[in-house]
Amino acid sequence: MYLLRIEQPDDEARLKDWQHVHNVIVPPAAMSLHDVRERVRRNHLEVAYLGDVLVGCTTVRPPTHDTATATVIARVLAEHRGQGFGEELYARGLEQARTLGAEVIETVVLAANEDGLRFAQKHGFVEIERYVLPGETAEWIDLRLA
Repeated sequence: MYLLRIEQPDDEARLKDWQHVHNVIVPPAAMSLHDVRERVRRNHLEVAYLGDVLVGCTTVRPPTHDTATATVIARVLAEHRGQGFGEELYARGLEQARTLGAEVIETVVLAANEDGLRFAQKHGFVEIERYVLPGETAEWIDLRLA
């Protein structure tokens, strides 16, 4: 039995941990620590540990005044996948999004992240768009919870 410890990144060490997980899983969108500090002001971020071992992180982009859509992203480092951590992080993010008033839930996955895409589809997400950002080569997939 494991006990996953999930915390908001409210100090430098946790911000760096969130940054590390994000950058390992989505290297085309690697973020600086400054970027993470900006993101934590707009979104609900969390970082997950198994004891003292970094396991993953989450992002919940809340609905805005003009849309009831929230984005929920759960990231688990490869060496910790298949142990239920993603399930726990995703369920927690989904609950947070709904508490924030979300009526529609979306996620975004780097197309090269086959594990992430499989996880999203397993949890009822369906693809709504594929795209490459201007000036970049990485393909992204937006998905919506059916």
